[in-house]
Amino acid sequence: MRISVIGCGYLGAVHATCMAKLGHEVVGIDVDGAKVAALSSGRAPFYEPGLNDLLAETLGTGRLRFSTEISAAAGSAVHFVAVGTPQKRTENGADLSHVHASVEALIPHLRAGDVVVGKSTVPVGTARDLSKRIAEQCPSAALAWNPEFLREGFAVRDTLEPDRLVYGLDDTNSGARLILDEVYAQALAEGRPRLLMDYETAELVKVSANAFLATKISFINAMAEVCEATGADVSMLADAIGHDARIGRKFLNAGLGFGGGCLPKDIRAFMARAGELGADQALTFLREVDSINMRRRSRMVDLAREVCGGSLLGQRIAVLGLAFKPNSDDVRDSPALSVAAQLQLQGAAVTASDPEAVPNAMRRFPDLTYTESVEEAVQNADAVLVLTEWEHYRSLDPQFLKTLVRRPAIVDGRNCLDPVAWRDAGWTYRALGRPRAAAIREADTVLASRFSEGPLSGGATAPVA
Repeated sequence: MRISVIGCGYLGAVHATCMAKLGHEVVGIDVDGAKVAALSSGRAPFYEPGLNDLLAETLGTGRLRFSTEISAAAGSAVHFVAVGTPQKRTENGADLSHVHASVEALIPHLRAGDVVVGKSTVPVGTARDLSKRIAEQCPSAALAWNPEFLREGFAVRDTLEPDRLVYGLDDTNSGARLILDEVYAQALAEGRPRLLMDYETAELVKVSANAFLATKISFINAMAEVCEATGADVSMLADAIGHDARIGRKFLNAGLGFGGGCLPKDIRAFMARAGELGADQALTFLREVDSINMRRRSRMVDLAREVCGGSLLGQRIAVLGLAFKPNSDDVRDSPALSVAAQLQLQGAAVTASDPEAVPNAMRRFPDLTYTESVEEAVQNADAVLVLTEWEHYRSLDPQFLKTLVRRPAIVDGRNCLDPVAWRDAGWTYRALGRPRAAAIREADTVLASRFSEGPLSGGATAPVA
């Protein structure tokens, strides 16, 4: 099937490449010439594990190409709209200008029977409006809404092996359903669930999932605040309540909280849209979810100040991690980068490191000192802060690192380190929601065994909708 994908940012580039992998003939379209040139040469303009190899493979087959011209969409049977919906500059609502502009530019190139498929995350009601606009200009074309559920770091797998397919349709018996079934024939043959619903419900599926996940993350971070006030251990608390099948353990690691280009702006846009619909009281709890999430960043700065003896002025701080989550170079609304900048503003000399995100961080905060080397970052440091749970940081040797720093003090912003190992090596270990002194050693041993299973933190490396 011939497919066009309009918008080749994170979502669009991954989707276009994966559709070509499934055997479709795909053209990805974007107004950014540099982005199109990079993708055409087999280089994604962002870090996503496995994507560059898949790009090279699918470009080599001839089934995938990229263009800056919207006219390249002509002749495709399906047109995926995958452009960004950022938060408006001065308010919480979503900026839909790219969505509307893309559809308007596409309309002249639609043919009878074509299906426009929205993948962007939009406020409820957007699809209905776009459907009316398409019907006015091309009555024989149809609109479907097919929200994405990608996790950065796992996006290729999530596209090729989705945990569910959601179709938002004007008529569940329409030809659009049959065409989408053809697009996703492999996933359906593998037994992936397919859910048919109206436009409004499909739009709400995505934002509701993000709101729920954000709420779960902020809940455990609220419990971390209580634990800090009482001397309790939030990790032990999370283990205990996570055994309840109604709650589950995933997304119950306290830490710096969520960031990136989705959860923060999506819950704010959800609140704004609810207000427009007169249902603002239904989502007032999300304001506190957002507030708890932001407070974690300030608390991290406080912990850094504490281990530095009460003042950050002139202290050398090593920040390990800048991306909002591991396996990503995304620093949009990154808690890690925010903390690094706050430390610098409060008088610390910050050296920041990340395996992938240094170039993006430099563009946002050029005044920080950056390095991709952990050894360089921690040299003569008065405190080390782990702010993104990259596997490389989780497996650091505390004995070796101790030989490089000026003061062996570490603040674990993701609760991803083994506190027993670090304290036994002579480090002052602090973490969000954990007691100052060592907790029960037997419990710590149990926790240490869990670290080998991989992080399940607010950075969203666990399975996520």
